Amino acid sequence: MFWIQWLQPDLVLGGPVFQITPALIKDYNLQGLVLDVDETLVPFNEAQATVELQQWIEQLKPLVSLWLVSNNMNSYRIRRIAEALEVPYITGAGKPSRRKLRKATAAMNLPIGRIAMVGDRLFTDVLAGNRLGMFTILVEPMVNPARKMRQHPIRTCEVWISQLLGISLKAP
Repeated sequence: MFWIQWLQPDLVLGGPVFQITPALIKDYNLQGLVLDVDETLVPFNEAQATVELQQWIEQLKPLVSLWLVSNNMNSYRIRRIAEALEVPYITGAGKPSRRKLRKATAAMNLPIGRIAMVGDRLFTDVLAGNRLGMFTILVEPMVNPARKMRQHPIRTCEVWISQLLGISLKAP
């Protein structure tokens, strides 16, 4: 079924977003990244960008256009993170809806296939990106080590369902 393909990421990283390197960007000929925020860039309850995240973003800025697109409705929290990173942002995106993703990609003024949707969730980030024709990258969720559970329950459910559907979630 064609709709199952919408859940298949183009690239699965077996680790956090920081594994997206300049070499990876060059290898896949990417010109832009739309980044999810919660558990992709920062743990869900964190309100600040880490030094590591800021350094990673600074390393990517000369190579690609960047936008943050979050389903989170807390505009204050997402704005603080975006301002610390000096990256434009959108809140309340409603992914897998494509409406606000279109706004970010239109602002980039790049070919849609050269923009990657980067996130930790199949049913929001990957589905939305694939529906729009973006290159999709699935990363491992970033959780607060002090609160880290043995497994991430939402991700575990997504992996289980993806296996039932025959979708590959193996890292390269």
